[in-house]
Amino acid sequence: METVSTNEDTGKGAMWELEKSLDQPMDAEAGRLRNMYREKTYPTVLMLQLAFQSLGVVFGDLGTSPLYVFYNIFPEKIEDTEQIIGALSLIIYSLTLIPLVKYVFIVLRASDNGQGGTFALYSLLCRHAKISIIPNQHKTDEDLTTYSRQTYHEKSLAAKIKRWLEGHQFRKNVILILVLFGTCMAVGDGILTPAISVLSATGGIKVEEPRMRNDVVVIVSVVILIGLFSMQHYGTDKVSWLFAPIVFVWFILIGILGAVNIYTYDRSVLKAFNPVYVYRYFKRGKTSWASLGGIMLSITGTEALFADLSYFPVQAIQIAFTTVVFPSLLLQYTGQAAYIATHKDKVSHSFYFSLPERILWPAFVVATAAAIVSSQATISATYSIIKQALAVGCFPRVKIIHTSKKYLGQIYSPDINWILMILCIAVTAGFKNQSQIANAYAQL
Repeated sequence: METVSTNEDTGKGAMWELEKSLDQPMDAEAGRLRNMYREKTYPTVLMLQLAFQSLGVVFGDLGTSPLYVFYNIFPEKIEDTEQIIGALSLIIYSLTLIPLVKYVFIVLRASDNGQGGTFALYSLLCRHAKISIIPNQHKTDEDLTTYSRQTYHEKSLAAKIKRWLEGHQFRKNVILILVLFGTCMAVGDGILTPAISVLSATGGIKVEEPRMRNDVVVIVSVVILIGLFSMQHYGTDKVSWLFAPIVFVWFILIGILGAVNIYTYDRSVLKAFNPVYVYRYFKRGKTSWASLGGIMLSITGTEALFADLSYFPVQAIQIAFTTVVFPSLLLQYTGQAAYIATHKDKVSHSFYFSLPERILWPAFVVATAAAIVSSQATISATYSIIKQALAVGCFPRVKIIHTSKKYLGQIYSPDINWILMILCIAVTAGFKNQSQIANAYAQL
């Protein structure tokens, strides 16, 4: 029986030698790229275009939070204005420290060859340390142009952590369990976010028609959700061009309204930029601590910034967030707090109550459209997360469709899409109330 000869020095078989000889014309290019990943550079105009598109995919969830945050922070009575200022201060610094500092400027740089999300971090960690329960670090991986693995001095902190992680199977199992747990929470976000966003937006009808039954709002929300999920097969590139203008108009609208409300109602809420009010807020007792679930809703969708990284370059996301998203959110939350400070009995649907009557319906249309779009961030993130889980054998095989010829990371999964739709409809029809969904969300 004929045996396959091997090269004793390299441990590579004859087939490898044959393929190497066939691929010689590509050796020069491969030599320059081997074991190296460089983020693709884009012309300035294209980068701004991608930043604009990212508004429609990445930031919708974060942008529609003002529709329901204050109501879930203060589901009962408000004691005094300082309580509002304390909650606002907590929102301001939550937005600053978590989405802006942590994600936009730090976490987005920890990608795995342009991929973001929990499994991307796990893959990156497994590449540098042998902690994966699933086999990795094969010899063939080292010949991939995007495969890179650094070495560390044996006395360095990184090397010590690496040895500690590799030292016991239990630690490896714990890391994988944490990764799976984090992934489950992100997918849960993809179910709850569309439900609470659409319900909150369509609930604005009851501001003008208070006698309308809540069942009508639920039915309208379900119809909107069906329409949203039915559009997903067109792909992120086409959907983002449709959604981006809506979200852009939304951010401009809430920014302007926030500034107007600050000037019109109570400028004393600007004291919330002093972090001492966070301390005073927590000193108020158990009620303040119980409201943390509502505070966390102000940063809902932040994890989508990282999970959606495969759809857009880091710089595009950074430009969009720092120039449009962050300033608009600060203005809106501050303006809404200014309105609530003088109308403490109207915290429910405070966004709609704070609107001038003549623009209520146009704003309702924009808010509803933005709420529909907001779900796109977590839906796209769920596709990416499932794809990564599938790649490492942690999820059953499902169909993955690449929807763009230009951008590899833009994908669609019909199976996951319809499962998400059914679960979102079940949550919407089952809870029927944004407050109850918010309580469930706070547990995530």
